[in-house]
Amino acid sequence: MERRCGAAGEVGRWHAGAVTFPAPSRALRTTLVVLAALLTAALTTACTTTASGTGAAQGAAAGSDPALAKYYDQTLSWGPCAPFAESDADRKAFAAPDLDCARLQVPLDYAQPGGRTAEIAVLRHRATDQAARIGSLLVNPGGPGGSGISFAATLAGGAGTPRAILSRFDLVGFDPRGVGASTPAIDCLDDKQNDAERADDDTDPSSAGVARTEAENKAFVQGCVSKTGVDVLANVGTRDVVKDMDVLRAVLGDDKLTYAGFSYGTRIGSTYAEAFPQNVRALVLDGALDPEQTTIDRTVDQNEGFQDAFDAFARWCAAQPTPCPLGEDPAQATAAFQKLVRPLIDKPVPAGGGRVLGWNDAQTGVSQALYISAAYPILARGIAELALGSGSILLRLADLYYDRDASGHYSNMLEAFTAISCVDEQQITDRAQIDEQNRRVDEVAPFRSTGLGPVDALDPCAFWPVKPTSQPHVPHVSGLPPTVVVSVTGDPATPYEAGVDLAKALGGRLIKVDGNQHTASLQGNACVDGAVAAYLTDLTLPPDGLECRLS
Repeated sequence: MERRCGAAGEVGRWHAGAVTFPAPSRALRTTLVVLAALLTAALTTACTTTASGTGAAQGAAAGSDPALAKYYDQTLSWGPCAPFAESDADRKAFAAPDLDCARLQVPLDYAQPGGRTAEIAVLRHRATDQAARIGSLLVNPGGPGGSGISFAATLAGGAGTPRAILSRFDLVGFDPRGVGASTPAIDCLDDKQNDAERADDDTDPSSAGVARTEAENKAFVQGCVSKTGVDVLANVGTRDVVKDMDVLRAVLGDDKLTYAGFSYGTRIGSTYAEAFPQNVRALVLDGALDPEQTTIDRTVDQNEGFQDAFDAFARWCAAQPTPCPLGEDPAQATAAFQKLVRPLIDKPVPAGGGRVLGWNDAQTGVSQALYISAAYPILARGIAELALGSGSILLRLADLYYDRDASGHYSNMLEAFTAISCVDEQQITDRAQIDEQNRRVDEVAPFRSTGLGPVDALDPCAFWPVKPTSQPHVPHVSGLPPTVVVSVTGDPATPYEAGVDLAKALGGRLIKVDGNQHTASLQGNACVDGAVAAYLTDLTLPPDGLECRLS
């Protein structure tokens, strides 16, 4: 996920006492492919418009301001996706012949539609059965900061995406403003600075340690200001993303929006429903942010969710035929883990390629694997390797979380996460509140505790140059058609009850999913995907009380 904002937060850049995580930017099944490769490597080492894009009618139907007509009426110029690739993985995925890409023009500031513009990167996979085509299905993977075009390309090429969806919808992903291939892009640190931030654990709770951490956070903010600009930072929030999405809906030729959002993407969906209820056809919201929670409560609950996921891993590990590196008693697993990772604060271990694994990256690597129970084998292997004095597996897991490629280049996912969170959430400037939050986190997530006490340093949002453009709240929506919320009982990043609360707030239908992973839709589960596909294609709501189980 998911350090501010429910789906949210990055390790090491903000105070270490309370950490929240954004959802991985790629689909979970792509993550599993990477994890499988890591496991194989570790074992080897151990052994030795139809979518043409005219939107005039739709723009008028949206009731948009006449000053926005030129945006609603624009025509997209579709072409190859290769120029949009931001990583080696994208370059490979975007080469598929059934994908095309375009740039959508939107005002940077909707209050000044005649001023500076931004361009939103859009990727499309055309419906395979054009005769039965319903329209476009827009998707977002979460974050905030996740690339929607990478996500859509993964879904289009994945075996888990229901054929009924690919045949009847143009699958459309977009990089939200400031993210990925959209421009202007959020930029705060270069690659070397990102490496340095990860190596700085920010674990010193003394007044001098707090002062150093706050100075680093101020420097990070200044980097965002100088590299990105205050005018961009002021307009990257969800308030503006949903306006872009309505323009995109119209330009794609859809009278109504059909949308599937995951993790933070559920906030995009619920915010769109609040702003444009008359333009909604269908919403699937999977891995919800609780609309009623404060930023602090969400942070605490998410850390508790990761402790629950760690405990579930410990039980799995103890039940395996091979010895568990955390011992055979799951009740003692947290203490065993702390014994392994706390020394990394003072003495990182070698991790190959001239790099080392410190406390921050160890925690990040473990949490990356806790997003999905299918990653438990590689996590066990990484912890076992750490016990032998090597950190290569956990470091590579952390690289996956940070979106760092083999050449050492980072995407802007986590910089975007911070920038968007700082205008979407509360900007907490009271150290007493930070201290209370971090003490609560130490209590509910002891596997993440440094043992040194909470660090009550103010995070970057406290020094952000612009005020929030929205706040977490219960959506106030009238005239919204029925929606579907999917929530997993053992989701570490967006706890199950948050989905219950969001479904209630929207008057939607809930699909309960028993299992241990972050989100469940469009990943090959017949129960979940059958219900989701029926709803998206035919608007057939899932049975009341539907409960599915992950294998």
